[in-house]
Amino acid sequence: MKTALIQTTLFWENPTENRRHITQKINDLPANVDLIVLPEMFSSGFTMNPKAVAETMNGKTIMELKQLAKAKNCAITGSLVIEELGKFYNRLVFIFPNGEVRHYNKRHLFTLAGEQQNFEAGNRREIILYKGIRIMPQICYDLRFPVFSRNNNDYDLLIYVANWPETRILAWDTLLKARAIENMSAVIGVNRIGVDGKNLSYPGHSAVIDCLGNTQVKVLNDDRSEIVEIDFEFQRQQREKLGFLNDADAFDLR
Repeated sequence: MKTALIQTTLFWENPTENRRHITQKINDLPANVDLIVLPEMFSSGFTMNPKAVAETMNGKTIMELKQLAKAKNCAITGSLVIEELGKFYNRLVFIFPNGEVRHYNKRHLFTLAGEQQNFEAGNRREIILYKGIRIMPQICYDLRFPVFSRNNNDYDLLIYVANWPETRILAWDTLLKARAIENMSAVIGVNRIGVDGKNLSYPGHSAVIDCLGNTQVKVLNDDRSEIVEIDFEFQRQQREKLGFLNDADAFDLR
């Protein structure tokens, strides 16, 4: 499955300009991409002012992504601020080429920035089947909590979308590898670059890690898109050969 990682700067609390920018990035990709991964809150940057940027699931950003997914004949995923029944969510959407939309609400809200005071936390994992690959989407701070992303032999690919700052980028690099190794799963991490409206700097470091912890792709502080093809047959063989997932302790997540 050919996947495009779009690592780019974002315009602070400006959905209109971000839609224009992201649309151009997507249109510049080749025609044979299967999946496009955008950063966390790609329409606004990591804002704690959801009222200023929130949209509905029928809003302009979702509608434009549906059109792009159809035109490119590929799936598109990333998170944005969604308002629903009077509550705000940091919601990852996964848009299929046929217009179907699945979503995951961020479970672990970033208390250091007060995200829990402005957003509603998600309460469940989501597994999305696309082109025969079982995908588990996660958002930024979720990366620090391995119990929630534990592989119960129910997914083949972990995706993390993020606004992960430069001051803690070592944790991002390290934990992406840890999640891949402990779950015997390919991991995609897409982070933004640039400086946001709170003067936080983001260094990129988007990456693709295979099930053994090898880095297939790592994009440093560049504004560019990277295309990688993940070998899921190799992953299947390694899982079968090593059997590590079969030896894990059973538990219930509450």
